[in-house]
Amino acid sequence: MGSPWKPFLLLSIISGLSDFARAVAARPISYSAVLQMRQDSSSPVLSSRSRPRQLHSGGPVPLDWSAFSSHPLSALSLLSSQEEHRTEDTEEFGPVFTREPDDVIFPLESDEKKVMLHCEARGNPPPTYSWYINGTKVDSKTDYRYSFIDGDLIITNASEITDYGKYQCQTENSFGTLLSRDALLQFAYLGAFGTRARGGVSVREGQGVVLMCTPPPHSPEIIYSWVFNEFPSFVAEDSRRFISQVTGNLYVSKVQPSDVGSYICLVKNTVTNARVLSPPTPLTLKTDGVMGEYEPKIEVHFPTSVLAAKGVTVRLECFALGNPVPTITWRKINGNIPKKARLRKSQAVLEIPNIQLEDSGTYECKAENPRGGTVFKGHLQVYTLPQWVRMINDTQMDSGEKLQWECKAIGRPRPTYRWLRNGLPLTSQGRVETVNGELTIHKVQQTDSGMYQCVAENKYGAVYSNAELKILASAPAFVTNPVRVIATLGKDVSLECKPRASPKPRITWKRGDRRIQPNKRILLLRNNTLKIVNSSRADEGNYVCRAENQLGSAEMTATLWVKEAMRVALSPSRVEVTVGESVVLSCKATHDTSLDVAFQWSFNQKPISFQQDGSHFESIQTQSSTVDLMIRSILLKHAGKYGCRAQTSADTVFAEAELLVRGPPGPPGVVIVEEITDTTATLSWSRSLDNHSPISTYNLQARSPFSLGWQTVKTDPDPVTGVMESAVAVELNPWVEYEFRVVANNAIGTGDPSAPSRKVRTKEAVPAVAPSNVSGGNGRRHELVISWEPVSEEFQNGEGFGYIVAFRANGTRGWKEKMVTSADATMYKYRDETFPPLTPFEVKVGVYNNKGDGPFSKVVVIHSAEGEPREAPSDVKAYSISSSEIRVTWKPPNPGPGRPRGYELSYWKESEQEESGKKQHTVKNETSMVLTGLDGNSVYLITVKGFNNIGQGPANGPVSAKTRKSPPAQPPTNLMWIQEGNNISLSWDPVKAKDNESDVIGYMVLLKQEGRGHIQVTRTINPSTMLSLPEGGTYTIDVRALSEGGEGALTSQVRVVTSSGVRAKNHQCSVHCLLQSLTWTALLLVLLVPSASW
Repeated sequence: MGSPWKPFLLLSIISGLSDFARAVAARPISYSAVLQMRQDSSSPVLSSRSRPRQLHSGGPVPLDWSAFSSHPLSALSLLSSQEEHRTEDTEEFGPVFTREPDDVIFPLESDEKKVMLHCEARGNPPPTYSWYINGTKVDSKTDYRYSFIDGDLIITNASEITDYGKYQCQTENSFGTLLSRDALLQFAYLGAFGTRARGGVSVREGQGVVLMCTPPPHSPEIIYSWVFNEFPSFVAEDSRRFISQVTGNLYVSKVQPSDVGSYICLVKNTVTNARVLSPPTPLTLKTDGVMGEYEPKIEVHFPTSVLAAKGVTVRLECFALGNPVPTITWRKINGNIPKKARLRKSQAVLEIPNIQLEDSGTYECKAENPRGGTVFKGHLQVYTLPQWVRMINDTQMDSGEKLQWECKAIGRPRPTYRWLRNGLPLTSQGRVETVNGELTIHKVQQTDSGMYQCVAENKYGAVYSNAELKILASAPAFVTNPVRVIATLGKDVSLECKPRASPKPRITWKRGDRRIQPNKRILLLRNNTLKIVNSSRADEGNYVCRAENQLGSAEMTATLWVKEAMRVALSPSRVEVTVGESVVLSCKATHDTSLDVAFQWSFNQKPISFQQDGSHFESIQTQSSTVDLMIRSILLKHAGKYGCRAQTSADTVFAEAELLVRGPPGPPGVVIVEEITDTTATLSWSRSLDNHSPISTYNLQARSPFSLGWQTVKTDPDPVTGVMESAVAVELNPWVEYEFRVVANNAIGTGDPSAPSRKVRTKEAVPAVAPSNVSGGNGRRHELVISWEPVSEEFQNGEGFGYIVAFRANGTRGWKEKMVTSADATMYKYRDETFPPLTPFEVKVGVYNNKGDGPFSKVVVIHSAEGEPREAPSDVKAYSISSSEIRVTWKPPNPGPGRPRGYELSYWKESEQEESGKKQHTVKNETSMVLTGLDGNSVYLITVKGFNNIGQGPANGPVSAKTRKSPPAQPPTNLMWIQEGNNISLSWDPVKAKDNESDVIGYMVLLKQEGRGHIQVTRTINPSTMLSLPEGGTYTIDVRALSEGGEGALTSQVRVVTSSGVRAKNHQCSVHCLLQSLTWTALLLVLLVPSASW
């Protein structure tokens, strides 16, 4: 049984197709249909007679809106376009390469053991493939090693002897054959060095030497390096040692004793990364003397003629032996060495990357030392592979026409050309002429159809340009028939006649039964189009185009309607607005009511995108023949010409309006600093655009490293009016680097600033700002310390900036002046042992630079240093306040010079030395301190001394104090409590102190309600107390003993839950109490339980 939903699905599809057909017949063409339409409705054979075969890009096609209309023919055009699109999808054509084989380097030691060469082509019918090696066809039937996957060639167990060479892929279908470019198959391998031991090399010290590498068989290139004595100690290249990447040899220009040893050549394959080591070559020194100095001898150099492909990196080697070690220099004869060139390996290698034709020439390397010099010259020649300048394209022609193709390529050496047809050489013969890159075939025939290739080649490579030639033969046929054309009264109208036909048909036009004869108003153009000049209502009717050739004939009927011309009014035609305002432009069309009209808005001749610019532009359809353009929040960029294009199937009319936008001025032109002094800058600029509101003033702005962004500066004249283009910035700071810009103002507002000027520095001047906050004091004995806030670089006014410190003792006349050369200095210290502490001085600080002396600060009075304290503190007392704390008190020394800024306490045990004691300092000038962290029951000796910034004063004689014994370590035990309402009665066993512990003087009970931070403390001398709980809740209770040595250990915590009217009784024992209870319990069990039960 079939699925029950299938009939409903079929009905849904039929209904959807019906809706689509109605939409096509009644609505304008959709965007997707537009993308498929051709530029005309003629045959694709005749409308595109030549197309490029090498290009496959599919970029967006710009839309020609003038081709669209809303008359009923739109649906017919859509269906016709879809018909053509389907025809193109099934069009038959010859092969086109989508992938050609590339050069391959195959490692012989690869685990894969298979080489794959790729080839892919498209065509209709699908193409087939075959392969050629060195011009011989590959036969997979006779050689099992060859196999094919689609167009790819696979070689199994490939070997260099049988498979090395050039490969070509051939693809063909019923339309012809193409050959691919050549692909070179190479094999990568690296043999082993011979195992025979190498003989040693013995030279004198100072002599040059060459150690030969003699690499094993290899392919392709290898990289050379040398190992000294043992791996991985590599020979480092420098001006004395060089490894040639051409010969592989190691060159030592001047042997030293440190060079003696064993040398091993290491080679690495660049493809497989395989490495092999040579047998060692010993290097020893002869004992018959040292080699004297000798002139350089170039031992390794580049060839006399170097060929290089354009774009590669060229490396030219040049190294010489000699004593002293020669230096290498390079030059290019009759030219300069390219700037991109680099010298490598102590100038022994000249490396030129990305070499170009202009880099060709003769290069010279020169080796010199004090004994002489020698040179070598070689010519570098750059070649290029052929590159296409002009290629051939697919072409379709009628039989009997003349084919002319031209291909052109550039290259060095100049390329030659040859032609292929269906993979075979094509030469001049009969109707065929080939001259270099030109191919001519006279009176083409059906047999000339096929695939053609132009090959441009020089000795370095070849390039292929491919094209298909189709010779057409068909009876006339019209794609669209009949055709309906709507024209405008009084305008010219053209009726096209473009049938499919080959060879070209004969064309005749008829109206009714009469053949149309051309006259002054009715013209028959060369492309067979019938043109009617100044059309009228009388021209309406049917026109028949007849096309005929030897293969048949066909007719097409064109129906012509003539309608009244459309008129369009756009208002207002000119309008002025201010930035931020809005405006509406209205476009009204007067036209034949039988035709639909479509509108399109443009701005400065470009269509307006309402999706992208929707925040400013909105199109509003007010009536069928009227549309408004709303422009909101207008900006300066919206000024310009707005166009309204109205279009019917008969004609198109365009109207334009101008929008002027008033706004702030534009930025002024380039700002030029014409003259600069120490405090002024003369600026000039070009006027801003006023944006339809006259410029009133200009503001000059400056920016320096010391300013917070751009700042408006004072000017001369002030203000700078809108007609001026120069002014002077005044009150600038000397010797400051400035940038300047100009801002224009008008009645609308302030415009954007100009671009900044170049940076300029004002000229130097004498400093004008004195240091501030001059103060001082402190310092060491006999020192006068003077400090100040430094002058900012902004106000230093020139180079060589420094400070002049002037001072004199009160009551004296002459000033002492000292120069401080650092611009960043903030302090000066003057020492003189003759003046007593706290001597008052008058002080002022001035400034100077290379231009002269600047002003001094105001005179202030500063005292010299007072010196360290001279007396020890008095009345020092110490007494114990617990087992770990001692309080120390003292009185400060008598007032006078050397006042303490703080005190240092030293303390140590009586049984120890003072040097092992500890020290503590007071906070500021306090006269008491508690020493903590002391040992209990111990005697301590304590001294006190004052100190200040200068130093320390004398200490008092030591005083002693003994710490108290430690508090009891045993907590209260057997804690019991009885609760009655909110009252709790507590009792516990008294704590007895040990001999080394302080006597118990009382107890402290801590009561805390959970969830609150407050703790209620109760002290008692008895081992019991009464507590009152303020309210219901959960409480914790702790008890500890009190002694002269401090607080003892806590009992186990008691938790009590209370509420009103509750009476509870409980007790809690300590661990000691609990052990006693367990002992009595065990004894009772022994007495009561019979022994038989154990």
